[in-house]
Amino acid sequence: MPSTPLPRPVAVYGAGGHTARFVLAELQRRGLPAVAVGRSARTLPADVPSRVAAIDDPAALDAAFAGCAAVINCAGPYLDTARPVIEAALRAGAHCIDVTAEQASAMDTFERFDAPARAAGVAVIPAAGFYGGLADLLATSLLGPGGAADELAVAIALDRWWPTAGTRITGERNTVERLVVDGGRLVPLPLPAARSTWRFDAPHGEQAMVELPFSEVVTISRHLRAGRLRSHLTQASLDELRDERTPPPAATDALGRSAQRFEMVVQARQGDTVRRATARGQDIYAVSAPLVVEAAVRLLRPGFAGSGALSLGQAFEAGDFLRALAPAHLALS
Repeated sequence: MPSTPLPRPVAVYGAGGHTARFVLAELQRRGLPAVAVGRSARTLPADVPSRVAAIDDPAALDAAFAGCAAVINCAGPYLDTARPVIEAALRAGAHCIDVTAEQASAMDTFERFDAPARAAGVAVIPAAGFYGGLADLLATSLLGPGGAADELAVAIALDRWWPTAGTRITGERNTVERLVVDGGRLVPLPLPAARSTWRFDAPHGEQAMVELPFSEVVTISRHLRAGRLRSHLTQASLDELRDERTPPPAATDALGRSAQRFEMVVQARQGDTVRRATARGQDIYAVSAPLVVEAAVRLLRPGFAGSGALSLGQAFEAGDFLRALAPAHLALS
């Protein structure tokens, strides 16, 4: 009697990094075989099959992704890594997902790789983590597929922001002009960035906010229509991010998560009707792992037929996707 073939593995690029460690652990928890891929053997975990491939070595990337069903890119800055990783994934016939917060990288992925991904019969999903993906899912759950609103607002409260080394490097690299939506189209963020206040649930309460759009503006505007779309972050957490003395995240539980608590609110206004969707949880880096792995699980299901460059809200039924993460990873309302 023939044995059941083993599922093809998921490659995790940048596997020596902070977020990738959570992704590898989540893949293991979900029972998916993984291959850890990185630019140096010294940084790769010893308990996962590994392959070495520099970002500027297409042949090594091809060898690293050979036989894989999907590639999850956790190596920033994505302005430098997204294109070569996606190109190699397409050559391997694999789906490709990343967790970029960088608007310019997400935009480039949508514009450059939609047609090639369709031709290859695979999906390419940028910004499938805390920034980009989560707000896109919340907005889509409010408006429905292809929905519209007069105004969308994203508000993010972090009680602390302990940045990783990768976050700091990306911040230095990402000097591209930030975008918002006004009049139904993407336009440069007006400067100086607007200040405001926002009342969150406990423990955050009322917070001073600064307008600071991440990749969610790109993912949401890709498939939802809004006359105006703005994103806001707590000023205190931005100050911590910019302070060189702020330490990196430190593990405080068995999962390796930091003590950081977050709340993300997406508010939609259509005429006089205002609705909100909210997600709360712990550690913005750690929560990106269940988001991106849930996407990989759904891409690899036999019934998935989508292809092209897609956001999370485009590729999957948003409400069902979010419910799959609650309550273990997200508290939703």
